[in-house]
Amino acid sequence: MKSTRASIATAAALVAVFGGLSAPVYGAPAGNAGNAVTEWNLFAATTLVSLPPAAGGAPPASQINMGMTQGAVYDAVNAIGPRQYQPYLLKRRFSANASKEAAVATAAYRVLSNIVSDVRASIPSSDRASLLESIATKYAASLAPISDSRSKAQGIAAGNAAADAMIAARQNDGRFAPFQSVSNPAPGHWQPVLSPGGTPMLDPTPWVGGVKPFLLQSQSQFRTAGPNALTSAAYAADFNEVKALGSVNSTVRTDDQKKFAIFWQSNPVATWNSVARQLVVLYGVDVTDSARLFAMQNLSAADAAINSWNDKYYWDFWRPWDAIHRAAEDGNPATAPDATWKPLLTAPYPEHPSGHLAHDGAHLAVLRMFFGTDEIPGGYEVTSTQPGATPRRFDRLSQALAEIIEARIWAGLHFRTADLQAVILGRNVVNYMANNYFQQVGNFQQAGDS
Repeated sequence: MKSTRASIATAAALVAVFGGLSAPVYGAPAGNAGNAVTEWNLFAATTLVSLPPAAGGAPPASQINMGMTQGAVYDAVNAIGPRQYQPYLLKRRFSANASKEAAVATAAYRVLSNIVSDVRASIPSSDRASLLESIATKYAASLAPISDSRSKAQGIAAGNAAADAMIAARQNDGRFAPFQSVSNPAPGHWQPVLSPGGTPMLDPTPWVGGVKPFLLQSQSQFRTAGPNALTSAAYAADFNEVKALGSVNSTVRTDDQKKFAIFWQSNPVATWNSVARQLVVLYGVDVTDSARLFAMQNLSAADAAINSWNDKYYWDFWRPWDAIHRAAEDGNPATAPDATWKPLLTAPYPEHPSGHLAHDGAHLAVLRMFFGTDEIPGGYEVTSTQPGATPRRFDRLSQALAEIIEARIWAGLHFRTADLQAVILGRNVVNYMANNYFQQVGNFQQAGDS
């Protein structure tokens, strides 16, 4: 069930995301078999998402880690040969003969190894040594087919320089910093959901909102407008919508809506990097522009994660389940309490804005901008990190985004306002990125040996 109001609001959000973006880089599909950038992107995403939540595997933290990895890969490739695009961190140049494959592998290997090694020893994690060995094995396998030569050595040097720059830039950047949320029992404020044993379920990575941004000037640069006033008609409309559609035993939510709500309870890092890899193959994107695409996508999404998490704890807004239980306290005659109401899905942090849709909005805005189209010839496949979920196909980027806006309501996780404002937040980050970073350099600088 979706009301006219919901349809109009969703359409407005998509116009906000896909309007006003920079001109596309790629046009008609060409086709290729991928490259070293897509290969290491897949390995990085798989590795980072597999970390335990508190060790950096939770979606916002894994997005920050992915941003580090892809930013270094971009700098490593962009530093080779004539300068095509603005560097992110690395100003140094390397010979045009340097192996881009060796540069990609080295940058990704070094940054991933640093991320895994940097997880605090006090945080329960998987076997660190085993994971580091897996990364080293992948690196050796990537370098093995490249013949030993000056080209290989220069590529490795470029990768090391890019990784060194990224690792140095992210020292003391706020990852794993102490964080203490102050509980506020007043109506409208977030209270953690309790486990069956009565223990509060808390955010595994609450520090995300205090991490130094990659592109933005501050963690709150694109502060959202905030939740609706509890006494407003807009709040009552959001409240009653999620109350009807998001209950674990909703009688108005369809079976497909329930299935899709669960499907999208997935890590956006895995989802949208997978889609980007498909589009790189479809459109025949070369190594340099592949590195640029993944850097634009993952650094923008990382800052969207940081800004949205900063917003979550700034607004400290209650989740639907708390709001519905305590509706008698909200001062709104159009809302009614239900002490038995339970959501289909839960999350252990404040409600506003939707972190998922801030990620989604950023990723999809970059893809739309880069390829210059909403419609993908032949469609694209979306997979979910939910166990047993069947992959699905979409024809347009906006189709997926529109469905996720609804899915967070069907799940009982969010009020519509939180979804729509998060999408706009992601769009704002991408527009800022496009206007300030990764731009083409007018006069190519011929590289010399390094």
